[in-house]
Amino acid sequence: MPRYLVTSALPYANGPLHLGHLAGAYLPADIYVRYLRSCGEDVLYMCGSDEHGVPITITAEKMGLSPQDVVDRFHGIIEEDFGNFGISFDNFSRTSYSAHHRFAQGVFLDLLDKGLIVPRSMEQLYCESCSRFLPDRYIDGTCPRCGSEEARGDQCESCGTWLEPLELTDPRCSVCGAAPVVRETRHWFLRLDSFQQWLQQWLDGRQGWREGVLSYCRGWLKDGLRERAITRDIDWGVPVPLEEAQGKVLYVWFEALLGYISSTREYFRRRGEPEGWKRYWQDQETRLVHFIGKDNIVFHAVIEPSVLHGLGDYVLPWNVPANEFLNISGRKQSTSRGTAVWMRSYLESLPADPMRYALAINAPEHRDTDFSWDEFLARNNELADVLGNFANRTLKFAQRRFDGMVPDAEYGPEEEALLEGARAAGEEIGGLIRRFRLKEACRQAMALARKGNVYFDRAKPWKTAKSAPERCAASISCCLQLLDSLRVLFEPFLPFTAEKLGEMLDSRELSWSSIGGRNLTAGAALGEPEILFEKLEPGFEAEIIQREPEDGSEGGSEDVDSQEKGGEGNLLDIDTFMNVDLRVGLVRKVEDHPGADKLYIMKVDTGDRVRQIVAGLKPYMPPEELLGSRVVVVRNLQPVRLRGEVSEGMILASDDGEGGVRLVRASEAASPGDRVR
Repeated sequence: MPRYLVTSALPYANGPLHLGHLAGAYLPADIYVRYLRSCGEDVLYMCGSDEHGVPITITAEKMGLSPQDVVDRFHGIIEEDFGNFGISFDNFSRTSYSAHHRFAQGVFLDLLDKGLIVPRSMEQLYCESCSRFLPDRYIDGTCPRCGSEEARGDQCESCGTWLEPLELTDPRCSVCGAAPVVRETRHWFLRLDSFQQWLQQWLDGRQGWREGVLSYCRGWLKDGLRERAITRDIDWGVPVPLEEAQGKVLYVWFEALLGYISSTREYFRRRGEPEGWKRYWQDQETRLVHFIGKDNIVFHAVIEPSVLHGLGDYVLPWNVPANEFLNISGRKQSTSRGTAVWMRSYLESLPADPMRYALAINAPEHRDTDFSWDEFLARNNELADVLGNFANRTLKFAQRRFDGMVPDAEYGPEEEALLEGARAAGEEIGGLIRRFRLKEACRQAMALARKGNVYFDRAKPWKTAKSAPERCAASISCCLQLLDSLRVLFEPFLPFTAEKLGEMLDSRELSWSSIGGRNLTAGAALGEPEILFEKLEPGFEAEIIQREPEDGSEGGSEDVDSQEKGGEGNLLDIDTFMNVDLRVGLVRKVEDHPGADKLYIMKVDTGDRVRQIVAGLKPYMPPEELLGSRVVVVRNLQPVRLRGEVSEGMILASDDGEGGVRLVRASEAASPGDRVR
């Protein structure tokens, strides 16, 4: 029987966490782990805060604190917020611990001895104004791939490309804004290129991985892996354990990946089993599962497997279910930019479970999704109207008519069918969770709660209480048993609600195999009914989005307010709207983008000329459906480069939020260049 070691990406301890973090790497992992526990599986959930690297030092400089002060502050905040959202780590460690330092240094020396790490002289950007070499995140500039002017020295968030600082166009120091100069320095490099052939074969054998993850990795391999520097010229981090490397530290993307192992080692050391970690990291029966956001794919599906393979005797990732981004009004949530709904701000006003449900049922599993307060309002009230209503009416009726006890009853065919449906739902939902389809699993759990309400209405116990008391007893008994099954089904998604239901049903066991059974004993006393979910009214979010987290960080609440309302905060005046030049376009040619699996390169006649437009429509429609279509084009967008190809406009399409995308088509009678009003 396999054991499971589940991890979530280590969060940077440079600020509070937002809902994008929660939706991408932590809530999905927690749902998965809670399900496995209820199945009796051997599973550990490991994480910790990432406390080194340039983001920490940048935050420290902005706040006028030492890096240690910053990580001490935010580690506690992050850990507390996770606990209040029900994220059930077995261990939440810190990469600033000396034990992690020693382990990371040992790994460095091991790979160095094997010739997999080598010293190299290299050119690096140096800020003469600040009198220091600039780590990658101290450098801003223009991305050479897509043309975004907001790229950093390590990555362009606009197109996801991993960059080197010298690749940037017009680089500038992010601290003082000066143009840096190039100077020579010495660093140590991981020979990632030596793993190219092995990694290709290993990735080809991955079963059940999301296609987006594999496609991203294939792109890296197609470009060819290169040596990557794993040391940096800063004074905050894990010191390089070499005499000739004084003043240098291990680069955070290298040592932070080892935090999963050091967290596991810490967990077993605290339990008095210092060698226990080896069962989970050096026994091939372990299934290592990394829950991450898509911007971390390269680290967990290319670099970490290479490092573990280089060490030898370590298990490799069994799956890396990377999620896309949860955006606000189309913009990525960001701690540093203040474009976020803070977990802490939400929790100061509302309970965790409604947000867990809203994020789970709108999970960005295969594409970016948009968060809106209108959607949250609908999901909160859905919980109240469906699951909450079924629990309340069932428990209140039992309290009133059966003295607060589980009725002793003989079931008929309808009751047996309802519980059999619950058993089948449990099997189906469990299978979906095991395949990382958590969004659909959540939907099916709610569908079963709806069936409970339908049955209650059809059974009419308020009528049969006098005319057919035995029938009434069977109906209420069956509803109570179904409610207990729903308690187990929803526990991975709604742990606090499941605990309340357990108190009301006097049922605490969380066993997935119990779903659909008659687990409540006839004559057993029930607890007092409580309202599970309070319904909300429009406008409830005003207090949340205006509140900055009380942690001394720069939350940027003004930006958050204007973005997250999704309504008045984003209203355009008529003059601004009229500046958008919408025109009818005729699609004359459609080709696959040579460097991207999801993009088409299209030639579109917009009246004034034929434009090249790069559009991410490939997953949703074949080229023949596009060819000859009359579409609506935003004609006056500034041209950008998307994966090396110039795009001179945008084609409008609708998004149903369920993976369906449709073109916004113009009338067949319209001519290319006609204005759309």
